[in-house]
Formats: sequence, C-alpha cells, structure tokens
Amino acid sequence: MPKRYWWVILTYIITQLSGIIFLPILFPIFPGHRAEVFIYYTIVSFVVGLLVTLYLLRPDMKKVETRAKTTTGSLVIWAVLGVFMAYFAQGIAAIIETQVFGIETGSENTQDIMNITRTIPLFAIIPAIIAPILEEVIFRKIIFGTLYMHMNFFLAALLSAFAFGIIHGEPEHLLIYASMGFVFAFLYVKTKTIIVPIIVHMALNSISVIVQFSLTPEDIERMQQQLDQVQMVLIGGF
Repeated sequence: MPKRYWWVILTYIITQLSGIIFLPILFPIFPGHRAEVFIYYTIVSFVVGLLVTLYLLRPDMKKVETRAKTTTGSLVIWAVLGVFMAYFAQGIAAIIETQVFGIETGSENTQDIMNITRTIPLFAIIPAIIAPILEEVIFRKIIFGTLYMHMNFFLAALLSAFAFGIIHGEPEHLLIYASMGFVFAFLYVKTKTIIVPIIVHMALNSISVIVQFSLTPEDIERMQQQLDQVQMVLIGGF
C-alpha cells in the first residue's frame, strides 16, 4: 500500500479523535456554549481532514488509468441504480435484524446527527458531503482496494464492509452498515471509479437528512411503525 494511503488513514483517525485534545481547551474559552463549540469544531476538523486527504491523493487524481473508462452516461445510470441497490440491501438487512435477531429498528447515531443538525443546520454538510467522501476513500479505495489485490471480491468486500460497519459505533446495526458497504464495493469494482460509490453514499445520507429534518419526531415514529408492519407482511409472505 502506498505511503500516502497510510497518511490518509492517519488523517481520518486524527479528524475523528482530535476533539479529545482540543475541545477541553476550547470549552473554557467559550463558557456556556459547549454545544456550539463542539458542533463548529467538528465541522472545521472534518473540512480540514477532507482538504488534507484530497491533497494527499493528488497523485491518484492525476493518474491516467490504463483500464477502460466508464462513460458519463453509464456513471449516472450506475449511480441511480446504486441508490436502489443500497436501499434494497439495507431493507433486507433490517428485516433480518428485526425478525431474526430481535433488534429494534432506528439508529441512535442517525438521531444524534439529526439533533445536532437541527441545532446548527450547517452541520449537515458532514453527513451529506464530507463523511461520504472520506469514508469511501478509506473503506473502498484504500481498505477494499488493497484487500482486493490479495483476495477475491467477496472476502475483500466482506472485510471492508465489516470495518465500515464497526466504525459507525452501532454494533447492533452492523448488518445494515455492512450491507451498504458491500454494495459500495460492488459499485467501485463495476464502474472502476470511486466517484460512483461516493455519489451513492452522498445521496443516501442526503435523503436521510432531508427527510428526517423535514419531519417531526411523531412523524418519524409513525413511519417507523408503518415500516415494521410492511416487514411483517413481507415475512408472512415468505
């Protein structure tokens, strides 16, 4: 693996953990505004992390690939198809989680993100834009791409998808995150470009943010109940 990839991984880790060092320093400077300090620091750290990552990946962006390039039309088709594939995989994973393992639906991680976004809407750029770019670079381009050079697609995609699920901090929903990661890996290999999984990842996150931002907690709970009913019908049909 190229040395710059290790620097990209280190940048991602620092982006995630730097608050442990700097937030305790900033909180006393802005007393009474801990939530705002946390949110704005997170935004700045992710923006800086993205800029550093793009700088480190300049050789990759300038590199002329010898393999056949996918046309713009095909990229659009695969991006649209990829959104449906990811939702389908996510739906199947959710059914398995609820009906087989008895795991309750709903994501605390998503709710935390939405609570922060409702406080400061600018925060939405992280889940909608920045995080998908960083995560696809790390988990698909670097981790999956490296594994894929040494093993078959299924095992490489499975391992990278597992890592992708773990990093989200919700082990109870590992299957849902991993299923999405598996789809992203497939899109990466099929289209031979990291752009498509990035676009699909952005689309999924953006749709989730927009939908939940526009709904009240009561609306979300009612939709969740309807989803549970649909899952029961599907299980009954099987």
